[in-house]
Amino acid sequence: MNRKERRAAGKRRDESATKPSASAFGPAGLSIVDLAAEASRAYRAGRINQAQEICRQVLAREPAHVQALNLLGLMAQGSGDHRGAVKLFAKAIAADEVNTACHYNVGSSYQALGQRAKAIAHFNKALALGMDGKAVSFILQSPVISTYVARIAGKWPLTVTNAELFGAESVTPLANDLFLRCAMEATTLPNPQLEVLLGHARAELLRLAGERGEVDDAIVGFACALARQCFISEYVHVQAEAESGLARGLCDRLLRDLASGAAIAPLALAVVAAYVPLHAMPVADALLRRDWPATVAGLLKVQLREPLEEKGDRAAIATLAPVKNSVSLEVMRQYEENPYPRWTINPLTAFAADQARGRIVATAERQAQLDILIAGCGTGSHAIQIAQVYPNARLLAIDISLSSLAYARRKTRELGLRNIEYGQADILELGAIDRTFDHIESVGVLHHLAEPTAGWRVLVSLLRPGGRMRIGLYSELARRVIVEARTRIAARGYRATADDIARCRQDIIREADHWRMLIGAKDFYSMSGCRDLLFNVMEHRFTLPQIAAFLNDHDLSFLAFEPFDDPTVTERFHEQFPGAADEADLDQWHRFEVEHPETFWDMYVFMVGKNAH
Repeated sequence: MNRKERRAAGKRRDESATKPSASAFGPAGLSIVDLAAEASRAYRAGRINQAQEICRQVLAREPAHVQALNLLGLMAQGSGDHRGAVKLFAKAIAADEVNTACHYNVGSSYQALGQRAKAIAHFNKALALGMDGKAVSFILQSPVISTYVARIAGKWPLTVTNAELFGAESVTPLANDLFLRCAMEATTLPNPQLEVLLGHARAELLRLAGERGEVDDAIVGFACALARQCFISEYVHVQAEAESGLARGLCDRLLRDLASGAAIAPLALAVVAAYVPLHAMPVADALLRRDWPATVAGLLKVQLREPLEEKGDRAAIATLAPVKNSVSLEVMRQYEENPYPRWTINPLTAFAADQARGRIVATAERQAQLDILIAGCGTGSHAIQIAQVYPNARLLAIDISLSSLAYARRKTRELGLRNIEYGQADILELGAIDRTFDHIESVGVLHHLAEPTAGWRVLVSLLRPGGRMRIGLYSELARRVIVEARTRIAARGYRATADDIARCRQDIIREADHWRMLIGAKDFYSMSGCRDLLFNVMEHRFTLPQIAAFLNDHDLSFLAFEPFDDPTVTERFHEQFPGAADEADLDQWHRFEVEHPETFWDMYVFMVGKNAH
């Protein structure tokens, strides 16, 4: 599924609470589309009574109109009528149960009413439906969070103390922010201000755990959520030596209590898990034989049960082609140590729900029994998306890393998918499997091979005539900042170790103005992501003329780039070549990229076809 298709699948999920549905014209001469738009304008202008009246006119014609119900709910929420707001949001969700905005909004009202379990359920639903990518902006809108961020900024470049930051309330206000807790459990939070704040919160929790006093359940829940966030980011955050010493002491105390059978405070366990993954501790599986509160049980599932499950999976993964190349072996070691990416949420939750309810009409292509190869599947997100879009396809997903494949197998089981076969293989040796495919995908993989074009040739040999191939390659022009950063890293002697990566990140953050693009990258906020981004064992980069030459030499036709997240890219392309723009012309795209070198910042992602003869 390409970006355009993902956007289409998620369109209602992200926008249906704010975009009107079409309807017939009413007696006043205005369509429901026009009325809904006017209601939104009135609401934004603060004309609440007018907005309410227009929404009622809309609902008189279409009682389940999602935008009108959501807007009335927001206005009830704004006036403090959270019970009324809940009823309105519930009607909107009944009409569109995969509406992200409505789930978030009703969660906010449930939190205001003190119904924490319901609030958490709806916040989790909103995150699962696509809000994970926007979570940071919503978190930063919280008055509590923005106050803490301002206090930290006010002391810069000096460091604020926890006493100055939190005062007598400690982390209680943070612990009561349920959306923050849900987001920490669900996804990476790519923001330097939040990273600093959560670092202070972790140190404050460490202090509380050391005091061994009674703490509120909300603080324990917050500590468990923070530990899960640290696990997702793979402990990429730097910490002072004094803090590290206290954390080691708490960990030693936990191990002694575990060995002796003594009671272990839930807070102490959660705080230890915020500094070190529980599955890496000796005899940690003994923790599973104790009774714990639900929040701690959830933490143990993520940090202990699932890693143990993945460890058991490794022996079941077949080796389809050997890993012999010296560079491939180094790359394999990298991804064994840091499987990439560490993902938690199914990107196609809304798509799968709509498909199950018959709201998405499957095309003949998507119903076809295709043979599809995912060459370099990593931790499985890519293969799992393809498997959902093509439910009748037979997928072979290969990767060089057993750790990544084990993660992928676990996630595949969680989602109940049965059309993916996983195997370990080096693309360079993949010709030995003696299989061919209708469709091959290899995105973000070939440029990490010792000889990318050699690996690409192997994939071409496995593609059936008339088949299609989706490829993703790094751009030489777009990654100039990465090349500069890697040069700086080498000059300063940073190695691909956890400590050096954490210290390197702090250097980059201190020079934020120069490294704005790096700091804005989601990969910067996890250990595996940062290692993949800046410390990769092998990285090749391409130009469009080089890609065009390869296609020409191997009888492949360029079909299209994957649609851009920013639609203005295509608009500017057509403006540069007025009347003659051809989106399948790589020479034109090369000239465009020279003028706009950040166009392919992520990578070139494009589709090619194998000519049939």
